[in-house]
Order: sequence, then C-alpha cells, then structure tokens
Amino acid sequence: MIEDLLAAFAATPWALPLLALLVVGDAFLVVVPGEVAVTALGALAVSTGSPALVAVIVVAAAAAVAGDLGCYALGRWVGLDRWRWMRRPRAQAAFTAARLRLSRRMALVLFTARFIPFARLAVNLSAGASRLPMPRYAGLAGLAALGWAAYQAILGAAVAAIVPGGPVVAVLVSVAIAVGLGLALDAVFSRRAR
Repeated sequence: MIEDLLAAFAATPWALPLLALLVVGDAFLVVVPGEVAVTALGALAVSTGSPALVAVIVVAAAAAVAGDLGCYALGRWVGLDRWRWMRRPRAQAAFTAARLRLSRRMALVLFTARFIPFARLAVNLSAGASRLPMPRYAGLAGLAALGWAAYQAILGAAVAAIVPGGPVVAVLVSVAIAVGLGLALDAVFSRRAR
C-alpha cells in the first residue's frame, strides 16, 4: 500500500513543485527537508519511473540557486545582526568565518557550503552582506546548486538501482545514506573549524 502511494505521488504533477518548495525553504530554514526530498525523488525516479531523474536534478538545482540568491538578497538587505538569532555568538562566529573564507576562496566555500545546511545559510547571508559581486556569486552558486542536486538525486537513484525491495526500501535506504553522509561531513567540518 505504501509503495502504491509513493508511486502515485511520484507520478502526480505536484511532485516536482513540492520538491522545489522544499528546496527553496531549505535555503532559509535548515529544518526543511530539501536534501531528503531530492534524494527520495531520485530513488523514486528509478524505482517507479516517475518523475524523470533529469527533471528532479533540474528542478532541485533551480530551486537551490533560487534559495541561495534569496539568502544573498536577504543578507544584502538586512545585514548580519538585525535579528536576535543573528547576534548570538555562534551565529556571529559562523558569519565571520564565512565572510573571511568567501574573500579568499569564494568557489571553494560556495561548493562546500552547498552540502552543509547551516553553513550554506551563513555563507549566502554573508555573501550578500559583504556585497560580493552578484554575477560571480550567482554563477558559482548556480554551479554549486547543480552539483548538489545531481549528487543528491543520483545518490537516491543509485540506491534504488542497487537495493532490492521496491520504492519504500529505496527511499528509506537512500535517505539514511544521505543523512549519514551529511552528519559525517558536519562532523569533519566541525572538527576543522575547532
């Protein structure tokens, strides 16, 4: 029954718009499951045939860059200390580190931060507040978003192709692997920051 529901959802015209909404929301609120949605739809693309894997990647990349540009604009408009959560020591430390790293290695920072939820928010807000040149920022953010979307969707698709058990198992295993890799990356970068 759950497999039928997943297959039916994947075939609806609402699957990709919902994916886009979750990915854009993930740019602003790290608790929104944007990565999980991309990985799950990548798994469903292989296990059920809908939606097309290329469509998942294109929609996720477009939504990711839209969210990043929105955070950039927000950082440019409000700065990095308007709201209370921004003035907390941990947030200020993240903004300071992001600003320093962006000035030295913008491409590396944007590509790396694309895979780390809070770092992505801090980097994009800092890029806007620092008034980094929009054309260069947008181009690099677009490439980073495309790489991220392809990675997340292909991870789900690869798991669905390898792991037997249908769409439910493919989604669960691919999401578990994506979350595990995310936690591992967070741990590595957290250690390096200390």
